[in-house]
Amino acid sequence: MTRQQLTQFIKQKAKELSFSDCRVAKSEYLAEEAPKLESWFRKGYQGEMSYLERHFEVRLNPSLLVDGAKSVICFLCNYFPDKQQNTDSYHIAKYAYGDDYHIVIKEKLQQLVCEIQEKAGAFAYRIFTDSAPIMERVWAQKAGLGWIGKNSLLISKQKGSFFFLAEIVCDLELVYDEPFTTDHCGTCTRCLDACPTQAIAAPQVIDSNRCISYLTIELKGAAGKEFEGKMQDWIFGCDVCQDVCPWNRFSLPHSEWRFQPKEEIIHYDRNDWDELDETAFRKIFKNSAVKRTKFSGLKRNIESCQTNGKCENQ
Repeated sequence: MTRQQLTQFIKQKAKELSFSDCRVAKSEYLAEEAPKLESWFRKGYQGEMSYLERHFEVRLNPSLLVDGAKSVICFLCNYFPDKQQNTDSYHIAKYAYGDDYHIVIKEKLQQLVCEIQEKAGAFAYRIFTDSAPIMERVWAQKAGLGWIGKNSLLISKQKGSFFFLAEIVCDLELVYDEPFTTDHCGTCTRCLDACPTQAIAAPQVIDSNRCISYLTIELKGAAGKEFEGKMQDWIFGCDVCQDVCPWNRFSLPHSEWRFQPKEEIIHYDRNDWDELDETAFRKIFKNSAVKRTKFSGLKRNIESCQTNGKCENQ
C-alpha cells in the first residue's frame, strides 16, 4: 500500500470502530510546549499528582515512547450521553456514566492495529488514552482535530468537547493532516466565569489544586474549607466548563453501547447515594472509571455534599 492508501485505510477502519474522527500528525519534538509545561509544574498546578513531573522529556518527544516514531495517529471518541442524571441527585461526570473508557478504547485501538498489520506488516507502536506521558491535546490539535479552548480541553467546531482522546504512536510513515491553527473561543469567557472554584488560572491553564475533578478524584484527603459551598454537588469529576461551552450545542449522543449510562447513575436520587454501601459500590462501578476514587473516596465526596448542604449556583 502507498502512504496515501494506508492512511485512508486507517481512517476508514477508525470510522467503522465508531471513532468520531481520526487524523494524523507528524511525530516531532514539542519544543514550544517545554516552557509551558515547566512553568505549570513550577507553579505547583499539578497538586498532589507528582507522577506528572516524571518523564518530562518523554512527554515532549514521542521517539522516547516508540523508537523511530514517525506518526501520531489521533482519535476522538464521543461519550456524550442520550440520558442524563436525575436532577435531584449528586453529580457524576458524563465520561464516567458507562464502562471504563481506558478499557473500551484500548480494545478498539488494538483491533485497529491488528488490521493495519494485515495490510502493512509488523510495525513498532504504542497505544495511549489518558494513560502515559503524552500530551494528547497538543497532538490532537497538531493533527487538525480542533483547538485547545480556554478550559484547556480540545474543542471541535462540529463535535464540541464531550469526547475522549486517544493515540497510536508508531514508526509508520503516513500522510499528515494540517494542524488546527484557529482559536474559535474568541472573547467568550463562559467557562472561566462558570467554574465554581476558579480553577482556570488563565486561558488554557488549569490549577489542579482548585479543580473539582482533582478534588473529587485525585486528592487523597478532603477538600479545604475554602471550597465549602462551591462543589455544586459533584461527587466524581465535573462537567461545568463543558456544559456552559457554546460549542457543545453541537454535541450528539454517542453510539458505543459500553458507554451507555448505568441505570443507578441515571436514576439514583440523593437518598440513594447517601445510603450507598461498599457492596453496591462494587456492583455498580465494577467496570467503571469511578473505581479510581474507591468507595472511601466517593463516600467522602458524598458526605462533603451532605455537610455543606445544597451548593450555591444550583
